[in-house]
Amino acid sequence: MTPTLLRSGLALAALGVSFLGALLVLRDLTAGWLLIALGLPLSFLLALAGDALRNDFSGTLRARAAVLSAQMRPWMWLTALYAALKIPVPLWPDAFPSLALLSTGALFAAALAFAWERVGARRALVMAVLGFAVGLGVEVLGSRTGFPFGQYSYAGAPGPTLLGVPLLVPLGWFALPLAAALLSGGRAWLAGLLLVGWDVGLEPLMTAQGYWRWSDPVPLWAGAPVQNFLGWWAVGTGLSWALVGLAPGLFGRPGRGWGVHETRVEVPVTSRLLRVERAPQPNLSRLSFAAAYPVETFFLPGGLVLVGRYVEAAVTLAAMLAALALVWAVRGRR
Repeated sequence: MTPTLLRSGLALAALGVSFLGALLVLRDLTAGWLLIALGLPLSFLLALAGDALRNDFSGTLRARAAVLSAQMRPWMWLTALYAALKIPVPLWPDAFPSLALLSTGALFAAALAFAWERVGARRALVMAVLGFAVGLGVEVLGSRTGFPFGQYSYAGAPGPTLLGVPLLVPLGWFALPLAAALLSGGRAWLAGLLLVGWDVGLEPLMTAQGYWRWSDPVPLWAGAPVQNFLGWWAVGTGLSWALVGLAPGLFGRPGRGWGVHETRVEVPVTSRLLRVERAPQPNLSRLSFAAAYPVETFFLPGGLVLVGRYVEAAVTLAAMLAALALVWAVRGRR
C-alpha cells in the first residue's frame, strides 16, 4: 500500500467516526458530539501523517504542516472555509439558510481568487460577472416561464434574494461551472455532464429546504422533469464554453482568449525552503479549483444521508462518481 493511499484510508476512517457521531447527534444522543470532536481533527492529522504512525509521527506531522502552510494560496483557504462551513449544516437545520449562503459565498470567493491568481484581475472579474449574470438570468427566466428547466417557483425561498432568486443560486453558477470546466480539461460538453450529476443531489436537498418548489406535471426526480436536467446540461455546457473562451490557457487549451488581454500571471512561489529528510512532503503546486467537485461528491450525498434521504444520497453518489469516471476515461485518452 502506498503512503498516499494509507493516509487517505485512515483519514476517511476518521471522517467515518465523525459521520457516525453526526447520526447519533441527529438522534439526540450526546455521545455523538464526542465522536465528532474526535474524528474531525483526527482525520486532518492522519491525512497529513498517517503513514508515519510507527515512525516519528509528531516530527513528520510538524514538518508536513509547515510545508503545507507555506504552499497554501488564498483560494485554497477559501475552499477549506467552504468545506468547513458545510460540516455543521445537518446538525443545525434552522441555520441551513445562513450556512448555505456563507459556504456558497466562500466557494464563489475561492473561484474568483483562483482565477485572479492564474489569469489576472480583469479576466477573472469578467468570468465571475458572466457566471453570476448568466446564472441569475436563466433562473429568473426559468422560474417565470418554465424555460429552460421546467415549471418551478422560488416563492417562499429563504433570503436574501435578488430578482426573486435566492442569492446563493447565481453565486453557485460561477463557482461550480468553473470547477467542472477545469476538471473536464476545458471540454464544455463534459463540464455540462458534471453539473448534471451535481444537480441530481441538489434537487432533493434544496427542495426539502424550501428553496424552490416544482409543479411540473411529469416529474422525473425529486419533482424535477427530464427538461430540468437537459436544461442544466445546455446551460452548463454553454457557460463552460464561454469561460474556456475567455481564458483558454486556464483550462489547458490553446489561444489567447476573447477580448480581455493581460500579461500572464505567475503564481508566486515561497522563498522559504524547508529541508525535511524524514518522508515525502505534500506538494500543492498542481492542485486547482477543480478539487471543489470531488469535495461536493463527498458532502452532497453525506448531507442527504444525514437528513434521512438515503435513496437520494445513493443515487447522487452514483451520478457524481459516474461523471468523475467519465472524466477519467475521456482525459485518460490523452
